[in-house]
Order: sequence, then structure tokens, then C-alpha cells
Amino acid sequence: MAHVLIVDDEKSIRRTLRDILELEKYKVDEAADGLECIVKLKQNNYDVIILDIKLPKMDGMEALERINVLSHDTPVVMISGHGTIDTAVEAVKKGAFDFISKPPDLNRLLITLRNAMDKSTLITEKKVLQKRVKKQSVQEIIGQSHGIKEVHETIETVAPLDTRVFITGENGTGKELVARWIHEKSQRSDKSLVEVNCAAIPSELIESELFGHEKGSFTSAHKQRIGKFEEANGGTLFLDEIGDMSLNAQAKVLRALQENRITRVGGNKEIQVNVRILAATNKDLQSEIAKGTFREDLYHRLSVIIIKVPALNDRRDDIPLLVDHFITSVCAEYNMPKKTIDSTAVKGLQKINWTGNIRELRNVVERLVILGDQTITKKNVEQYAVANSNQRTALQSLFDKYHTYADAEAYLRSEFDKYKAVKA
Repeated sequence: MAHVLIVDDEKSIRRTLRDILELEKYKVDEAADGLECIVKLKQNNYDVIILDIKLPKMDGMEALERINVLSHDTPVVMISGHGTIDTAVEAVKKGAFDFISKPPDLNRLLITLRNAMDKSTLITEKKVLQKRVKKQSVQEIIGQSHGIKEVHETIETVAPLDTRVFITGENGTGKELVARWIHEKSQRSDKSLVEVNCAAIPSELIESELFGHEKGSFTSAHKQRIGKFEEANGGTLFLDEIGDMSLNAQAKVLRALQENRITRVGGNKEIQVNVRILAATNKDLQSEIAKGTFREDLYHRLSVIIIKVPALNDRRDDIPLLVDHFITSVCAEYNMPKKTIDSTAVKGLQKINWTGNIRELRNVVERLVILGDQTITKKNVEQYAVANSNQRTALQSLFDKYHTYADAEAYLRSEFDKYKAVKA
């Protein structure tokens, strides 16, 4: 039985609509104002909400915004005795399913409710299908080493809880994959997992990205935009490379974690959010705290549970399993017959210093599949993996010595100039 909430300050309107809808076999609740509507929405799941615009305590437009945050997929049909075309357009822009003038034409109202129900059903079916696809698409965490078993066990323990998890590890170890599995096994798996790469967003835009902005709040803010916190409402927000976040943004994230409320850039209205936070970094945050580039109070807020993902060099026994997995996936991706790899080639891969971890291994395996023989040999590894590794190690040693790539480049240019002078 479909569940409908009628929100109107006129008791006679509520009673009339209730009688009609109950005859049509709907289950009906009532609310006399916007605040009561929000309270009931937090207590129940509704298939459709019929919402008046002129309401005491909280008007219909503001209630509509709150509904979009609390239950974004619930269709809202706006009704008003003071309706204009501009009002109808504004309501639809803010997410209303439809707008009906008072007194409502009952046939049109019933048709609108059925259409809204159809939309709600399609959204539910879409979510179920997306969840099935997502479960199939979340890559398995491969490995039987002690470190990986500990990661598996910790995920199983903490995923069902809403506790915050801090994931550490070198670049390329699979921190994002750990975050996805925590979300997948959590009570929020039917909601969104929103990922934010803090290192990839310029510092002047990170606040807008996380918290959203109001129209006109800065030069290019041509329209209102919701941020990642609102987008992840009810689900999980994964803050990757959080060690690169500015101190100003860190302060706002800390406040959001403490109060479960955010304010859009350029706005003054607080918005309630219900988000589970996962964070990750490849930096040593204790040293960042000592340098004053990361807030200690934020670190303690985030690191209720810490999961350290081991480097590939610390789990070389997993390389045969990983190589087999990558060969299978790469061959499928390129629609090639599956290649095999001999044991000497695998042992050769196990001896490489994997500074790029799993990501680097995957790229090397892809290169071996494309360029190697049908059975990948030790010779192929020496041609397409070891040579690349030696070159990378030499470049890395230069970087370690000169600290920045610009300094390393300057050194190489000076050496090349000396070589040219000698040859001349």
C-alpha cells in the first residue's frame, strides 16, 4: 500500500484529501506545517508528499529543500491557492515533481500521484540494479599475506558500524579499494559512496567542492550547487589524500564532523547532513601536524579506526595471485585469449622493487600481456619489466638526491651540456 503525506495548514483540505486517497487505497498521514512535515519524514518513508506552499513555521519551498536533503528520491507534489506560473517554475526547479493549483482537480491529482508513484518505483528498481552492478564491479582485494588478511578482518569488523575509518599506505597500494569495500559491507551500501580526491582540487575550490555554493557567491558561481557532503547524505564520503587539504577547509570539515551540519559557500543557512566519513592519505600526518600543516584535532576525529594497507614490497608472496588476476582482466579487456606466465617470470617479478605498488604491477602486467609471448617468460620480464624498473629506480634516486624534479632535471641538463662539450 502506497504511503502518502499530506502537508497543509487547512484542516478541511487535509480531511478532504485524506478521504479521497483512502478510498483509492492509499495509506495517509497528515502534517499541519513544514516543521511537522520534516519530523514525520524523519520517522517514516513516504512514497509521495503533497505539500502546500503557504505554511506556518516553515513554508513549503523551504520544506521542499529540506526534503531533497533528507529523502532526495521522494516525489513532492506542490499545491497552492496562490499559485502563479513563476511559483510553479520555481517549485519544479527546486525538485518538485509537479505543481497543482487549489482547489485541486481530483482527477488530475490522482493521475499525478500515480505518475509520481511510477517514478518512485523506477528509481527504486534503478537503485537495486545499480547495487547489483556495483557489487559485481567492486574489484576483489587479492592476497593471502598476513597484512592483507588483517585488512580483510578489520573491514569485516568495522564496516557494519558507522565509525570513522582512516586508511593509510603508500601510493598505489589500494586505499580506494579498501574504502569501497567498507562502504559495500556497511549499512549504507544502498546509498551513495562519494569520492573526493583532495589533492586534485585547487585549494581555492575545495570548500565549494565539499560544501557547495550559493548563486553569486563568487565570480563563476552562476547557479546554486550542492557539495559532496550533501551529495553523500545518508551514504559515505571518502576523502582521499586528505593530507593535501588546506587548513581553512580542514577547519570546516572538523565543524561538519562535530555538528553534522554544513553551510554552503556564500550562504548562511545551516544544512543537516548524515554522512559516514572515510579518509585516506599517503603522508605521515604526525609529521604534518608537527609542521603545522594538518590539524591535530581533525586527525583525532578521523582516526577512530586506522587501517594500514601494506606496500607490495611487504607482501611479495601475493604477487603470483595478483599477476594471475591482472592477466585474466587485461586479456578480457582487450578481448584476447588468456595468456599464461611461467614460474621463472613470476619469480623475476617478485624480485623487483615496486615503488608504485599494485598500480605499477598492474601496468607492468598489461605491458607483458600486450608485448610478451603467449606464455610470458623470464626474458619478457627482463625486456618489459626489469628494464623499466631499473630506469625508474635511477630516476627515483636522482629525485631522492635533488628533492624536486626541477632540480633533478637541471642536474641532467648540466651533465648533458658537459657531455656535448667533451664530444665537441
